[in-house]
Amino acid sequence: MLTMKDIRREGDPILTQVAQEVELPASEEEKQILSDMLQFLINSQDPETALEYELRSGIGIAAPQIGIGKRMFAVHVTDHRGNLYSYGIMNPKIISHSVEKTYLEGGEGCLSVDREVPGAVPRYARITVKGFDIEGNPLKLRLKGLPSIVVQHEIDHLDGVMFYDRINEDEAKEISPLQR
Repeated sequence: MLTMKDIRREGDPILTQVAQEVELPASEEEKQILSDMLQFLINSQDPETALEYELRSGIGIAAPQIGIGKRMFAVHVTDHRGNLYSYGIMNPKIISHSVEKTYLEGGEGCLSVDREVPGAVPRYARITVKGFDIEGNPLKLRLKGLPSIVVQHEIDHLDGVMFYDRINEDEAKEISPLQR
């Protein structure tokens, strides 16, 4: 079971490196890692489990955050309508996005960052992402709102980019915050 001890913190060089594609079909070990990442998010959102294992609540986690330089991440997030997006995704690619941008009004957080970092992080309001699920099946998701922001945050991790590298208050003045 993954715990906070497994999470790499800012300053760790792996967080600024570009992750490598997962060679498909994925190995059983890679599938298990991705499954463990998704289970970590589920556990972190369960109040009793989070308290017992001292887990910070998370809605997304990328493989580099646990020291693995592979292009895979997990998300477990609910949109404004209560729809759950719970996926482990390998080799994700954003294949289209809206012109419209948005940002989280309170700023973004990250399991690898143990401090508050205020500031608007402009993100595309809507994206379409392709990749492969834990079993290696092709996956195509059209996302908007919070799930879209979370996926963009995780893809940034795969590209060695931290959310605070994208803070842009000037751009934020030109766009609207995410309406929940």
